[in-house]
Formats: sequence, C-alpha cells, structure tokens
Amino acid sequence: MRHYIDPEASAHDLLNDATAWLQYARGLTGLLADLVHESDTVDCAQLALSLESIGALTLMGVQCTAQAHARMCWEQTSAVSEQNRAVKGADTAIETIE
Repeated sequence: MRHYIDPEASAHDLLNDATAWLQYARGLTGLLADLVHESDTVDCAQLALSLESIGALTLMGVQCTAQAHARMCWEQTSAVSEQNRAVKGADTAIETIE
C-alpha cells in the first residue's frame, strides 16, 4: 500500500491527517482485539494481515506528523531569515542616509 502526502498540504492539514490515520489504527486494533477474545480459534494468516494493516496505518500517521514538523520548522526558519534580511536592509538604508 502506498499513500502519498500532498506536497501542498499545510502543517495543520498534515496533523489532521495524522490524527485520522492513528484513529483508524486504534479502531482496527480494538476491533481485532474483540474478535480474538470472542473467537474459539485464531486464523494466524488473517491475524498477521490485520497486524500489518495496523502497522501501515500507524506508519502513515507517523509520516504525516514528521512532515508537519518539518514544514513548521521550515516556515519558522524562513520567517526568521526574512526578519534578519529586513533588519540588515534597514541598517543599510540608515547607513546610506547618514
């Protein structure tokens, strides 16, 4: 299974997606636990497939969170760089006026 993260998604959207993916994993985990508790026999192949699905959902949540963190850091760094350029530009303007 492959799911690509939208390169235009905001950090807020990515965190919402991460929450959704992790809620799906949580719901599937609960359902699987109930089925195992109520079952007389466990189909190991189906159990393994279900666990892999939970792993894939969790991985998507983690990837969305990591992308959101990277974008927030990038935005913060860009904002600081712009402020520094503006301050340096103001210093240059003051020096040329004097």
